Amino acid sequence: MSTSDPKARPIPGKRPPAPESAAMPPSSWAKKTGFRPKFSGETNGSDSGQISLPPRPKEQRDARPDLEAGRVKATPPQPLPVPPLPAVNGADTAVAFPAENKDQTVVKRRRDSDGGSGGAKKDGSGHGANGAGTNGPPSGPRRAAARNEEVIDVEDGGFAGGRHTHMKYELRDTPGLVPIGLYGFQHYLSMLGSLILIPLVVVPAMGGTYEDTSTVVSTVLFVSGVTTLLHTSFGSRLPLIQGPSFVYLAPALAIINSPEFQGLNGNNFKHIMKELQGAIIIASAFQTILGYSGLMSVLLRLINPVVVAPTIAAVGLSFYSYGFPRVGTCLEIGVVQILLVIMFSLYLRKISVFGHRIFLIYAVPLGLAITWAAAFLLTEAGVYSYKGCDANVPASNIISDHCRKHVSRIKHCRVDTSHALKSSPWFRFPYPLQWGTPVFEWKMALVMCAVSIISSVDSVGSYHASSLLAASRPPTPGVVSRGIGLEGLCSVLAGLWGTGTGSTTITENVHTIAVTKMGSRRAVELGACALILLSLIGKVGGFIASIPEVMVAALLCFMWAMLAALGLSNLRYSEAGSSRNIIIVGLSLFFSLSVPSYFQQYGISPNTNLSVPSYLQPYIVATHGPFRSKYGGLNYFLNTVLSLNMVIAFLVAVILDNTVPGSQQERGVYVWSETEAARREPAITKDYELPFRVGRIFRWVKWVGL
Repeated sequence: MSTSDPKARPIPGKRPPAPESAAMPPSSWAKKTGFRPKFSGETNGSDSGQISLPPRPKEQRDARPDLEAGRVKATPPQPLPVPPLPAVNGADTAVAFPAENKDQTVVKRRRDSDGGSGGAKKDGSGHGANGAGTNGPPSGPRRAAARNEEVIDVEDGGFAGGRHTHMKYELRDTPGLVPIGLYGFQHYLSMLGSLILIPLVVVPAMGGTYEDTSTVVSTVLFVSGVTTLLHTSFGSRLPLIQGPSFVYLAPALAIINSPEFQGLNGNNFKHIMKELQGAIIIASAFQTILGYSGLMSVLLRLINPVVVAPTIAAVGLSFYSYGFPRVGTCLEIGVVQILLVIMFSLYLRKISVFGHRIFLIYAVPLGLAITWAAAFLLTEAGVYSYKGCDANVPASNIISDHCRKHVSRIKHCRVDTSHALKSSPWFRFPYPLQWGTPVFEWKMALVMCAVSIISSVDSVGSYHASSLLAASRPPTPGVVSRGIGLEGLCSVLAGLWGTGTGSTTITENVHTIAVTKMGSRRAVELGACALILLSLIGKVGGFIASIPEVMVAALLCFMWAMLAALGLSNLRYSEAGSSRNIIIVGLSLFFSLSVPSYFQQYGISPNTNLSVPSYLQPYIVATHGPFRSKYGGLNYFLNTVLSLNMVIAFLVAVILDNTVPGSQQERGVYVWSETEAARREPAITKDYELPFRVGRIFRWVKWVGL
C-alpha cells in the first residue's frame, strides 16, 4: 500500500483533494452496491436506512473521502465481488476499514472503478439518492446509476433495501392526472382488505344488523379519505393511507364483551358503539398530546426495529382463535378463498400484464371476486337449499331436526342471506354523532390509551420504512411527532363519526408501496378524494356489508398472516443473526402468546358455560381475570390490558432492547434526519414542510416539524 501523503498525491479526474475529515456517507451505500454481510439471511445494520445528512452546499464540491482516513492496522476483510481499485502512483491500493465500515469499502472501490462517481440516482432537486452531489466525469453518474438499478431491482419490488432507485414515482412526483388517478385507484384497491374487514368483524360482535354494518363501512371509507388528506398535508406528509387498524381490533372486542354489556336489552349496538366512541376520543386526545407536546421525540429513543418487529407481529398472531374456526363454518368456500389468495400472491406473483403484476397487487380483491362468484353459482344451483328449510328464518325458530342439522351451512355458505345491499340507500352522508352522544368510561378509556401507544409504535415503523422507499431522507423526530399528533386528531374524528376503531397509519402501506412502486403523495391524495365520493353512495357500503362471513374470515387469515410477516420484516434493519436480537424477539413473541393465555384461561373450568362464541372467549377476560381487588375499574384495566398480546410483546421488547448492551449497528437503531441539517437541505424541506406556509405558525414549536 502506498504511504505517500494523500494531499500531495495527484488524483485522477477533475475532483479536487478532500480534507481528511470528510467521511463517506454510511447507510444506503451498501444497498446500492448489493453488499451483504457474512451472516446468512441477514441484512447489515447499516442497511437500515441510517442515512447521514450531506455536507453543506458549499462543501459538497469537495466532499470526497480520503483513502488514508479509514486505514487501520487490522486483518483485511474477505475479498468482495467488486471491481479492483485503480492503481494510484503505479501501485494497487487496498484499504482496510473497520468492520462497521465494510459497506464504505465496497462503495469506495466501486465508486473509483466507475470513474469516481457514487452513481446515486438524482432527485428533483438535483441531489443524489443520498442528497449529496458528485463531481465525477460526465459519463460516470449515468453508467453507475444503471449498474445500481440492476443490482437492487429485485423481484416484486420487495424490501431489497435500495432507496427508491426502483420506484416509478417518488414522493413529490406528479406525472399527470390520468397516471396519478390510475395509480391512486390501484393503491387503495390493493389495500381493500385493511379498509373494510374490521367493520365486518366489529359490528356483528356488537349485535348490529346488516344495515348497521353498511352504515359503518360507509363511515369508515369517509373518515379514511378525510384523515388521509389531513395526514399527507399536515402530518408526516408521507404517502400513507390512514384508516382502521388491526391494532384497535382486539381492545374493541374486549370492550364489546365487557360484563356490563352482557345483559343489555334492546339495541345493544348503539349503546356499545357510544361507549367505544367515548374511549376512542379520550385515547385519541392522549395520543395528540403525546405527539404535539414533543414527548414522542423522547420515546423515539426507545423504539427501534427490535421493538417494532415483535410488537406488530403479535398483533397479527393474536387472532388465531378467530381466523380458521370461522373459516371452518363453510370449508369449501373458505379454504378455496385462502388457496386463491396464496396462489395469486406467491405462485403467480411474477406474471405481468401491461407492466403491472396484477396477481400480486390485487391478490385480495381477485380472490374475493372469484370465490364470491363461485359461491353465488353454488347458491343459485341449489347446493345449499334443503327441502322445507328457509334461510330467512332465525335459527332459534327452527323446529325441524332436518333443518337444524343444516342450519350452519344455510347461514354461512349461502350468499343471499344478507339484505344489506337492498336495504341501503343510494346516497347517505356520514355525519358526526350519528349514533348518539358518546359515553365516557375511564376504565375503557385507559385501555384505549395503552393501545394508542402501540399504534404510535406501529406508525413509527411505517414512517421509517416508507421514507426509505419514497422520500429523499427519513423524517426528523419533529416530523414524526407531528405525524403522531395528527394521527391522534384523526382518531378523534373517527370517534366522533363512530367507526368503532381509531384511525392510524395502516401497516400494509409499506408493502403496497414496495409492490406497486408508487410513492407519489398526489396519487394517495387523489385516491382519498375518490374514497370520500364512494362513501356517499350508500349502495357501496351495502355491497361490502353483504360479503359472506366465511369469506371475511378467510381474507382475515391472509391479512393477519401478512401483518405478522410485515412486523418481523422490520428486523432487516438490524443484525437479524445476532444472538442478542434473536433471544429478545423470541422471548417477546413467546410471552406475547403465553401471558395473555394465562389471563384468558384464569378462573375458567372446562365445564364453564360461557355466553359468547368460542372465537370471542379470549376477549371476556375482564369477567374472570386474576386481578380481583376492591377497585373494579382497576381490575378491569389490568386484566384487559395484560391480556392483549401486543402490549406484552411491546413491554418485553422495549425493556430488553434498551437494557441489554448492544451496538447501534447490531440493534439497527433508527436514525432520523437532524433538524438543523434538514433545514439546510432543500430536498428534505420540500418533502416534509407544511403547505400554504402553515409551517411558519409552528416555527416557535421547535419540537414539532422541521
